[in-house]
Amino acid sequence: MAANTKTSRKVARYAVPVAVAGVAAATVAMVPAFANAGGPDLPKVTAQQLVEKIAASEVQQLSGTARISTDLGLPKIATGLLGGGGGVAGGSANPEDKVAQLANGTHTLRIAADGPDRQRLTFLDGKDEYSLIHNGDDVWGYDSKSNEVFHEKNPEAGKASGKDAGKEHKTGDRPAASPQQMAEEILKAAGTTTDVSVGDTAQVAGRDAYQLVLKPKQSGSTVGSVQIAVDAKTGVPLRVQLLSSQGGKPIVDAGFTKVDFAKPSADTFAFTPPKGAKLTEGTDGAAKGDKDNAFKALESFPGLEGLMGGPNGKGDLKVLGEGWATIARIDSGAGKSLKDLENDKNAPKEAKQFLDSLGDKVNGKFGEGRVLSTRLVNALITDDGKVYVGAVTKDALVKAADANK
Repeated sequence: MAANTKTSRKVARYAVPVAVAGVAAATVAMVPAFANAGGPDLPKVTAQQLVEKIAASEVQQLSGTARISTDLGLPKIATGLLGGGGGVAGGSANPEDKVAQLANGTHTLRIAADGPDRQRLTFLDGKDEYSLIHNGDDVWGYDSKSNEVFHEKNPEAGKASGKDAGKEHKTGDRPAASPQQMAEEILKAAGTTTDVSVGDTAQVAGRDAYQLVLKPKQSGSTVGSVQIAVDAKTGVPLRVQLLSSQGGKPIVDAGFTKVDFAKPSADTFAFTPPKGAKLTEGTDGAAKGDKDNAFKALESFPGLEGLMGGPNGKGDLKVLGEGWATIARIDSGAGKSLKDLENDKNAPKEAKQFLDSLGDKVNGKFGEGRVLSTRLVNALITDDGKVYVGAVTKDALVKAADANK
């Protein structure tokens, strides 16, 4: 990353990568069922009042423990490709490699924040720890198992001062995996395609909370609803639930199990590389694990370079629909079709394994293709090299492909 990259971009970069789902960070809200049976008796509020309460919250200092559980239903081969399934330890100290692992399984995190310039996120899975620390103009990643350190410096950070500084960074620089930031990203994306209401009250991390419920108005979305538990006193989102339109357990669960709104101690954000640790300095686009988009990940499979269009592919992108029914149509400019690869006796076995993992073959007016299915995002790759992807059902993708062939 370039030295003059803004801190807000730096922190956003370490959110769950778009490649995990393929689209829409707004749909990657997370959820745990930590509410006690029988919610607390709280004064009635409207949905508008609850949204305003979240927006008006001035809390920028907190610490606590959170749990994130994700069940996207990714094929095993895709889970490995996107960084999941390996626990938090090992590999490298690059933050993208570690935070990507939130796309799979259950993880426990320790979170601390003190304003726009200091946050710390520590993965607590297993005996080894991984910490991501933002302190002023420094961002550190430390993997205790491999004893590797990742570092990026940003001289632009902290230049804003006074009252405006806090407002400028208030949303973007909270811990990237915190329920607070996730909820705000969802609310920013909610528009005329969303029904917003107030659900039952709850208790989260020992605190009384209201629940804001967002439901897609449109048909065809894989998302049934998003439920955000909001602290009744502070307005801080404590928990977010992403529920599938097909029912079953939440697609993703994230929320505090413990939370304290006192100012964390200054040494919480201090970091000095341990003696003997391997240090990697981040550079623009060159850090290990950097993925501009899902195609770069797909191209890592031998034999798929031509299929995905390679470095000289067209990469034309068209957005179809809106809101929860948004579909991205990508013309990869591929030199090969899926059928070409399927029939190629000399194609590497890894490429064939990837095709097998994509799932069912489908056909329509657009021709033929294959669908990569998860509980949240589906992707249709047509034989002529086009990709339709969105948090929508397979039927919705086929309809879009037929209408835009």
